[in-house]
Amino acid sequence: MNEQEKRQALIDVCQWMNDAGLNQGTAGNASLRHESGFLITPSAIPYNDMRPEQVVFVELQGDAPRPPEGPLRPSSEWRFHHDILFHRPEVNAVLHLHPPHGTALACLREGIPQFHYMVAVAGGRDIRCAEYHTFGTPELSAAILKAMQGRQACLMANHGMLTVGEDLIAARELAIEVEALAGQYLLALNVGEPTLLTDAEMDAVLEKFAGYKQH
Repeated sequence: MNEQEKRQALIDVCQWMNDAGLNQGTAGNASLRHESGFLITPSAIPYNDMRPEQVVFVELQGDAPRPPEGPLRPSSEWRFHHDILFHRPEVNAVLHLHPPHGTALACLREGIPQFHYMVAVAGGRDIRCAEYHTFGTPELSAAILKAMQGRQACLMANHGMLTVGEDLIAARELAIEVEALAGQYLLALNVGEPTLLTDAEMDAVLEKFAGYKQH
């Protein structure tokens, strides 16, 4: 995609996550790698009113980035987008949203354990919940990087959900899967204590998933 197409794709995915009931209002944000940095949705502009020229470009600056300067402010969460894209070169897209079930689990400060084999879709045996820190801070970014080690998704304590991918479609599809798993896990907890798969059983799934993606 060229730059204009990337800007429009970010608006489209944010409108989609609201229309799909996985986000509300101006909450959430999205970014997409571009040239020496990344494009990110701006702060406090409703997605249905957002125009491509309002999407903000941010340079990748290293381990101590400064807030971007310019007439339009990037999302208040620009820091964790920056740090993920800086430290995870295989990632091109980051999607942050506040879906009902994932956020409910995050407010319990719980991740999603290996109760179902599809948990492996996020890259590991479980989906972790990052420690709580105030939004937009370096501390939150550090907590997310820790929770995302070896993973493509995490929950964010008392906050929401984060997914990454090689493109926005992959990040979006993973958000759908993780939200479904969060809902299933909460439903199972209402009945009893789910039986967790063993590490060996999850490792077998991860191996199959790796072969499936290669195929």
